[in-house]
Amino acid sequence: MTEQTAAPIAATEEPTAPEQELPPTGAEPAAAAEPVPATEPVTATEPIAATEPAPATVVPATEPAPATVVPATEPAAVTEPLVAPDQAPAVAEPVPASKSSRRVLRAVARWTAAVLVLGGLGTGTALGITSMERTDVPGLATEGDGRWDYPELSLPALPAGSPRPFNEANVAEIHHADLRKLLIPAPAGATADKKLTGDWVSTAQFVGEFRKDKRGELTQLLDDSALRHIAARGWTMPDGTRSRVYLLQFNSTAYAQGLRDDTYVSSTPGIPLDWPTDLQLDESWNAGGKVPETVVYAFGETKTGKGRIHEAYIQAGDTLALVIHSQQGKKIAEQIPFRQTLILQNQLLG
Repeated sequence: MTEQTAAPIAATEEPTAPEQELPPTGAEPAAAAEPVPATEPVTATEPIAATEPAPATVVPATEPAPATVVPATEPAAVTEPLVAPDQAPAVAEPVPASKSSRRVLRAVARWTAAVLVLGGLGTGTALGITSMERTDVPGLATEGDGRWDYPELSLPALPAGSPRPFNEANVAEIHHADLRKLLIPAPAGATADKKLTGDWVSTAQFVGEFRKDKRGELTQLLDDSALRHIAARGWTMPDGTRSRVYLLQFNSTAYAQGLRDDTYVSSTPGIPLDWPTDLQLDESWNAGGKVPETVVYAFGETKTGKGRIHEAYIQAGDTLALVIHSQQGKKIAEQIPFRQTLILQNQLLG
């Protein structure tokens, strides 16, 4: 193929934009090249030797050669653009992007915005879920298991220098705190019993929970056991469950143990409550939550503890507790809140 010689760069021609497409080999060379910055003036007709290809200045050579992109061998200092003596420098106009490029840019912008929005929504949702209670999150809500909403419990302050009942320094296991402060409070939604307000009650009030033919016997046992006092609290829940908690404190642990033995509280409830049926030991009770050094006996109308009534005794040192939950008619007294009450009262005494 016959090579063609490129025409010299005319002094009156303006430099073209660097983005101009180059003709294939053998075609007519570009009309002009981009101004090449140089430290010294270069004549328009002097060819610039090609070295290594790189995306810089397009300079056609005077020697027959394909039109290629030819940079200077070393970066030249930026001074003034090469122009003709009698012509002002011309500013190259920006080459508008093609339609396909604009479409790509718009698509990238849309996807970027979508990712940012979705990321923000995901973060907000995660923060919202972590700050919510489990029961407030759809799909994660769990049904209530019947437990009552008791207030936060705390042990009462002790007189100065007095140890807790099961402290090594308290050999007699005496409760030095005010016994009334050791009574479990009523849960939320409860209606307080006007006779059992969390204060001291009489022996007659306590023995009234038992069958009439056994009250005299129980009263005599209490008189013989060096009973100090009795504190009690009662309430009724919206579902009709009636609750009573009695705390009996004696002069020593031996007297509390003696009354428990005299009333035969072990595998049987001993002296029966004022209830039409006899109660049985709740064999399903595994003493969960029992405090060490305390003893718990739970009873119900069946061996599984289910029925219209639940009864339990707790012995903790010098104090004996009686917990009763009952329902009227044929309605079953829920077992979960009864065990909840029993565990919490045991912890207060321990």
